[in-house]
Order: sequence, then structure tokens, then C-alpha cells
Amino acid sequence: MKGYDEKLGQTSEVDDGSRDPQDPETFANSLEEKRLVRKLDRRILPITCALYLFASLDRSNLGNARLQGLPEDVLGGDKTGVLFDWLTSAFFFSYIVFQIPATVCSKLFPPKVYVACAAIGWGMTSTLMAAGFNFASLMTARVVLGVFEAGFAPVITLYFSFFYTKEEIGLRFALWFGFATVAGAFGGLIAFGVQHIESSVSNWKLLFIIEGVPAVLLGVVTYFYLPNRPESTVYLTERERKIAVERMNRDSSGDMGAVVNKAHILAAFRDWRLYVGGVIYFGLNCALASIGAFLPTIIATLGFTNALAQLLTVPPYVVAAIVMVSFSFSSDRLQSRGIFMAISSAIGGLGYLLLIVVPDNVHARYFATFCITSGTYTTIGLTIAWFGHNLGSETKKAAGIPLFMAIGQCGSILGSHLYPKTEGPRYIKGFGVSSALLFLAALCSVILSISYRLDNNKRDRIYGMPEAGTKINTHELADKAPEFRYVP
Repeated sequence: MKGYDEKLGQTSEVDDGSRDPQDPETFANSLEEKRLVRKLDRRILPITCALYLFASLDRSNLGNARLQGLPEDVLGGDKTGVLFDWLTSAFFFSYIVFQIPATVCSKLFPPKVYVACAAIGWGMTSTLMAAGFNFASLMTARVVLGVFEAGFAPVITLYFSFFYTKEEIGLRFALWFGFATVAGAFGGLIAFGVQHIESSVSNWKLLFIIEGVPAVLLGVVTYFYLPNRPESTVYLTERERKIAVERMNRDSSGDMGAVVNKAHILAAFRDWRLYVGGVIYFGLNCALASIGAFLPTIIATLGFTNALAQLLTVPPYVVAAIVMVSFSFSSDRLQSRGIFMAISSAIGGLGYLLLIVVPDNVHARYFATFCITSGTYTTIGLTIAWFGHNLGSETKKAAGIPLFMAIGQCGSILGSHLYPKTEGPRYIKGFGVSSALLFLAALCSVILSISYRLDNNKRDRIYGMPEAGTKINTHELADKAPEFRYVP
């Protein structure tokens, strides 16, 4: 079927579902699209995954630096652990404040420029933390680090929606966010190696330098190699750009390019589902902050040396990556997010519960760390994919994604204060709060899933089932357009 493409200014082939799948032309178009997706994967995934790897390393390396003498060198010993807790949470204050404005403003710049500048900024900041000489200097660096990283995750979420359909995006987000688990494992290995370096420079300073410099270099690579938006990137041929634009507009057609729709920003702030998503993300980030900053410490309480504790953080992250990819692949195939999120959140909550009720069994407690990492990381990846589709328009995504993320990052502040040294080695309060929040996230996931299903059914009754291949105009109503259907 021929359809007029306003963006391209010409007629183009649009599959309205009426074509015979066995038709040679349809088959050829399908092969072209598959080749395009593989080409996009080869360029987009390696760069964005590497960026997330070093972003995660740079924000969480305090946990390993804690076991390498940082408190003794610059925090006066920090016997209560309070100063370290504030260093951990300082990052999240600026991260929360700048998320929404950073993401909305990112629509006014080419994606590769914005992401490259952010990476260079946080890489330089992390590297300069090695020059920290007291609490105030490290606190300043952590705040600046939060500013540079604030827009990265929501901007990449929005960026992926330019290139991938709702049937593809879940697995890509899992692969991308999965590098947070790789960072946990890789960070443990790096810390283990740094621990054995004999140098005039403190081990914790070497750790910041080794994990900070690559992000700066990667930022430069990003500027030259990350594709811009589908309609403007020179990475694709003219034919490939047409296919990519059609894919981007397949489910919805709304505001595109350097445009900000103010009405959709307000719609995001009025959407109750985003606040429920914020509750889910709050519990997940409380657990995530606990994992990133304190997992080495938690494992050390099982009776292992500091060096071995850092090495033993690797297997839980590896298993978490496998579970995340498996759940996300299944979620894409079934086009269902909420139920998978509820299951994975409950797994994480069970892990924290085991740490409370089994205080003396080392094997059971170590198994619990696998449940915690697998449940938490998997649910976060699925949540990002969920709202990456369900907000309808680019502007509502640009406002709504950082909105629920900003609410959720408040949980990171709480999580960074749940494990003071004075409550070790049991940490009953920290484990109990994290467990309760993860079970609450599971409940909220079920509620949201039911809500989306009810809304879809209501629209089917009123407006009828949408025809396959019908392009939905979300320019005015975003996800409230009658033909739009949510992924439940």
C-alpha cells in the first residue's frame, strides 16, 4: 500500500497488514529490515553498552574503594560509616535534580553530541576523584558526577525508541542495562587486581584512575561513531534511513526531531502510572544502591577477606545478566512486562529476606546475593523497556522517563544510608527495608499490568481492534490516542 510520508515528503511503501506474507516484495522488505536491525545493533549496542559499563563503574567504585583504604586516608577513619554514606548519596542528589531538565533539553541536540559530552564529563570527574584529599573535595566530585550522568540513562532509553520497535526493545534494553551487572563483576575483578598492586599511589586512587580514563576516551569515540537520529544519520544509506523512519513511526507518529511539545510534558506530570512506576523504581534503586556500594561489604561479613570478598561479587552479577536477558527475551516474545517484573522483584525480595532469617548459614546467605542481584537488575531493565513504549510520544517519553527515574533515585539515597557500620554484620534494618520495598514493587507491577490490560480492552470495545500496520498519530494525545495500545 502506498502512503504519504510527511517527514520524507514523498510516497512510500507502508505495510497495512493486507499484504500476503508470501508475496516476494513483502519478503524482500522483511529481509531488508532484518539487515538494517543487525547493522544498527553492530553500531549502537557496543557503544551504548560500553558507556553504561563505565558509567556504572564510575558511580559504584566507592564500594570497592572503601575496602582499599579510602576512609582511612581522607575520612579520618570514619568509624561510624556516616561520612561514606553521604559520599554515596551525594551523587544521587544532583542526579535526581538534573534528570528531567537534562533529558528534555537533550531533544534539542544531536544524540551523539549530548551523550559524548556527558561521557567525557563523568569520566574526567571520576578520574579527578583520585586527587581527593578530604571529605569536602570528594563530596564535590560526587555531586558533579551526578550532574553529568543525570540524563544518560533516560536519554539512551529515548534514543533506543528511535531505532527499535516494541517487539525488539526489551531485549536491547536488557543487553544495555545488563552491562551494569557486567560492571559489578568487572569492577570486582579490577578491584581485586588493584588490591595487589604495590605502588606509592594508594590503591583506591589507582582504582578511580583506571575506571575513569576509559570513559573519557569512549566519549570521544561516541562523538564520531554513535548514529544520530534515523532521519539524519549518515551511518545509514538513503534507503536504510527510509526504512528506519518507517519503523520509528510504525506504532505511533508524533513530535520528532528538535521539538518539545509542552502539552506532553504536562501530560507526563499528570499521568498517575508514572508515579506508580516511580514507586517500583524507588524500591529497585534502594536495593541497587545497597548492591553497588555495599555488596563487597555484605560478602565480607560472611567471613571472607576483603580481597576475596571483592572477587566473590563476580558470580552473582554473571547470573543476574543471564536471568535478565532470559526474562527480557520472553517479555518481548509475549509482549508482557508487568508479570515478569512482579516475579523478578519477588525473587529479589526473597533474597533480602533470606539474609535476615538465615544469619548463620554462609552458603544460604551467598545464594541470597544471587537472588538480590538477579531480581533487582532484571526488574529495572524491564521497567525501562515498559515505559520506553507506553508513553506514546517523544516529548512525553523525554519528560516521563526521567520523572519516574527521578522518583526512583530517591530510593538510592535511602539505600546508601541503610548499612552503617554500627549495624553490621546483621544489617537487619537494611535488609528488611530493601525486602519490603521489592515486594511492594512486585505488587505495583501487577497493579500497573492490570491497569494497562483494562485500558486496552476498553479501547477495543469503544473503538474496535486496531488494524495491523495502521500508523497511529500521537501528536496531540500521546498514549491517549484511541488507536494506541499499551504493552501490559
